[in-house]
Amino acid sequence: MARNFCVSVQVDNKFMKIEAVKVRRLYLEVASQIENLITSGQIEAGERLPSERDLAVRFEVSRPTIREAMIALEIAGLVEIRTGSGIYVRNNPVARGIEDVGPGSFEILEARLMIEPELAKLAAQRISESQLQELQVALDDMEREDTEGSVSEEADKRFHCIIAEAAGNSALAAIVTWLWDMRISSELSTLFHQRVREVGVHPSLGQHKRLFNALSARDAAAAEDAMRDHISSALIDSKTYLEA
Repeated sequence: MARNFCVSVQVDNKFMKIEAVKVRRLYLEVASQIENLITSGQIEAGERLPSERDLAVRFEVSRPTIREAMIALEIAGLVEIRTGSGIYVRNNPVARGIEDVGPGSFEILEARLMIEPELAKLAAQRISESQLQELQVALDDMEREDTEGSVSEEADKRFHCIIAEAAGNSALAAIVTWLWDMRISSELSTLFHQRVREVGVHPSLGQHKRLFNALSARDAAAAEDAMRDHISSALIDSKTYLEA
């Protein structure tokens, strides 16, 4: 019995340095591999990287993952993205190191697509008149920003967070706020959406109005459909950017 106990202790000690398993961020893995190729000189300064389509095939990941990896490399000071031309290694790359800045833009959109339509359905049944008034103010602010060509997303965030709060589930409302905070504060997400806006992809004011009208009518099914269509369109429009 004593001999078996000692063996058990030895085996346990071998595993003391194992680190906790984390969720894989594919864009980080792709970016890290390309970073190694650049810093080792296997990809030279000024060299054009393969197209995103080719990289997606080689790494066996989606094109959105490649796009997020490229933006991570751009933030790290290793590559330059030239719209309409391609992605090039900087002539004097100053590597900051690839940092884990949280979920990528598409992960955030996918998470919102799973959560926000259900919250919109609940909100249509529970929203108060004061919350509808707050939504109208946020909608007016979004319309003004759209007219002025402003890039602020604060009114858009406020609009969605009011709906989440109106659903009456504080846990889910906190998740929606957290997802929006990541979208706005993450350097990766901010730069991605900036690139998307540069090619003419903007939040649809009409879709927000459709959602507001469904909530005002207390139509749960219409609110759910409007929210699902809205976020799905954001995903599709962002992926269209990849084809540009």
